[in-house]
Amino acid sequence: MPLNIEKELAQMRRMTVDDLREKFTEVFGQPTQSRHKAWLIKRLAWRMQANDEGGLSQRARQRAAELADETNIRILMPRAAKQATLPAADVVTYRTEVQSPGSGNPLRPGFTLVRQYKGRQILVNVVPDGFEFEGEKYKSLSAVARAVTGKHWNGFHFFKLTKGGDQ
Repeated sequence: MPLNIEKELAQMRRMTVDDLREKFTEVFGQPTQSRHKAWLIKRLAWRMQANDEGGLSQRARQRAAELADETNIRILMPRAAKQATLPAADVVTYRTEVQSPGSGNPLRPGFTLVRQYKGRQILVNVVPDGFEFEGEKYKSLSAVARAVTGKHWNGFHFFKLTKGGDQ
């Protein structure tokens, strides 16, 4: 029996967010963390219609794969269930005796920067042509901070190398 998308949309609009989340799990086979009703309705309607009509054509899938190969796609892992965060007193930042670059004592090869971030110890070695973190070389501390956090950071701020940083 063909899908009546208008009837399904009207039914989903009357559902609560919790009901939509349950339906999402049924349709997609995995739970969602979203509580945005409009987004859930849109995603459910799309998937139900794709399941009914067969989804994307093979040609469209190939073209999407070609485009994806040519672009720099940032892929994030799904968020883990909410975890208890450490109180600020438990977060400790260590640093070697390094001054910020403007103070006349720039970072020199051989220094090791150490920082605790989300329960993980970050060790960065200063090498002649940049910085080394987990076996990979980076041109800047900002690039290292981005690799660690997934977000843009000023590297000197992230490693507390600015005036008044943690000792």
